[in-house]
Order: sequence, then C-alpha cells, then structure tokens
Amino acid sequence: MPAKKPQPAAHTTPADTTHAVDEFMRSLDHPFKNEIQAIRTTILAADPTIAEGIKWNAPSYRTREYFATTSLREKKGVGVILHPGAKVRSLPDGSIAIDDPGKLLKWLGKDRAVIVFESREDFGAKRQAFEQIVHRRAALMALKLRRNPSVLALSATRPWGLLIWPARSFS
Repeated sequence: MPAKKPQPAAHTTPADTTHAVDEFMRSLDHPFKNEIQAIRTTILAADPTIAEGIKWNAPSYRTREYFATTSLREKKGVGVILHPGAKVRSLPDGSIAIDDPGKLLKWLGKDRAVIVFESREDFGAKRQAFEQIVHRRAALMALKLRRNPSVLALSATRPWGLLIWPARSFS
C-alpha cells in the first residue's frame, strides 16, 4: 500500500492572515473604503471562529474554509459574496435553514449570493440582519467541516435563504 501523501496545513500562507488584510486595507484606494472596513469589523465580530485573509484579491473570511469574500467591483457600493468555498458543490435535498428576514441576499447562482451595501447609511440599516446571516453562516461552515466537508450549499430556490444539507445522519 503506498504511503499517504502529507496534506498541507490549511490557510498557512502569508495571505491568510489579518496582517495581510491590514496591509491590503492600508493600500486600498476605493470610494467605499470606510464601508469595507465596517463590513470587515462586523464580520469578525459576528463569530469568534471567523478569521480573515486575502483571497481572490479581496478581504475574505473563513472558519476552516472561506465562506465570504468582499466584492470590490459592485457598480453601486460594496458587496459581500457568500459562497461554499472555491468549488461549486452539489445540492442534495436538505433540512437546516438560515433565515434571511431582511431579504438581503441576491442570488448569483445556485450556490452563491451577494449582499450589496450602497452607502454607509444602507450598511447601518442592514447591519444587524447581515451580522445574523454571517454568524449563522460561520456556524454552519464549522458544523459542515466537523461532520462532512461536502454537504454545505446555498439555495436560490428557498425564499428563506441559506441551507445546509446533511448527506448522512450525524447521530
């Protein structure tokens, strides 16, 4: 039997650090830089398991895997893309839902959504609902990775937003 290939430790590159995000923010020339910083602060405060790094040339957030990335290219304002990581995942039937009571999510596809903030005032009005979505999303990412790394996905077909589908019983 061939020896197992050693797996690299997850997220150990210099880009996967708060220092990298600090440096990125220092050099960022963006009309919504203050809003981007407010989004960053809110996401990191939403759950103690959330860490940050630079992924896809933007501040991105993870528990063990990246699940949110700042969208710096919005036409009006700045956005946050919620995703299940770099790979598109299959969407089996499922059961656990996360509410989107503020209807903040705009679906980009079957597995990713964006929340757009058009101004500091718009962010202030949506902040509490946004923080709840991020907190729940981080909790589901942590659950997903402890239980089965292939089960989490976002659903554009359910009006209440984000879902996690267990591929098997966790008992």
